Amino acid sequence: MQRSDVTRDDGTWLGLSLDVRDRPRPGLCVFTAGARLLVSQLARPVLLAVVDEQLDGVDFWRTDAYRSLVPPLRADTARALAASHERWAHRFAQYLADSPAGPLHDGRWLLSYDSPLRRWRHADTSHAEYWGSMLLDGHPGGYIDWFIHSGSWEVLPLRPMPDADDSRVKAYRKQAREGTLPPVLLWWVSGLDCHVILDGHARYAAAVAESVEPPLLHLHRTVPRDDLATRTEEAVGFYQAELARFAGLRAVHGPTVPDGAAITGPQLARRLHDLNTAAQPTWAWPLPGGEERWHDIAREATADRNWP
Repeated sequence: MQRSDVTRDDGTWLGLSLDVRDRPRPGLCVFTAGARLLVSQLARPVLLAVVDEQLDGVDFWRTDAYRSLVPPLRADTARALAASHERWAHRFAQYLADSPAGPLHDGRWLLSYDSPLRRWRHADTSHAEYWGSMLLDGHPGGYIDWFIHSGSWEVLPLRPMPDADDSRVKAYRKQAREGTLPPVLLWWVSGLDCHVILDGHARYAAAVAESVEPPLLHLHRTVPRDDLATRTEEAVGFYQAELARFAGLRAVHGPTVPDGAAITGPQLARRLHDLNTAAQPTWAWPLPGGEERWHDIAREATADRNWP
């Protein structure tokens, strides 16, 4: 896997672009069977889901089989890397690359601390209220309501959230107060239209208990490398065509026509930036055996022939 830095227009560091090769299918894989989804980790069913007929949301059922791809994080490591988004991103990128049980597969990804979830909190809403409200209720089953919540701002734990008095949460609450809390790793899954927690359930709970903003690392797919050159060429071609158009207008109408570079230059910069940062739909693979196999897995996982 090749890593490269992604920066904003002003040069500030935003995240890591991950170019993954020779991994055709991930260990943490999304399968589809009609309107039904299965998230499987190394052949273990982790999450079952069904999109409702009105396309208003998704029923889900967790199996408690999920295992984190990140080893336990020591307190001295947290103190050493505190407040360094870049160093944490490189460390988590290595965990993602090394683990056979993660979601990475061939293509380009963005691992960024600049999650959109951080930008949607109103100033008059406490961190405890905001981050607590984003957690999807229900265990082992629940519902993701696309109609009411407009989807992708919610957070789906892949295992039960620990209580505030859990021993791990208590340890992390101290780090949250000190400002050394390691980040929570989120993965945006388009088929669910929400973020799932890959690692950091206890750290998320600690941040809510202490009413602080949890540090986040946000993972999603970006434009595939096969499309990158073509889309870059298209963006540059559009920019050059616009420069020529503005030059023609200025030749006819004089300096009252604005300078083309001043207008189209920022547009080009935004388009090129989006090629490295904009989220692409999550890949899903057809489930072998289709809906019949999905129902078999659901019966085994839920012990309920009528779910959902």
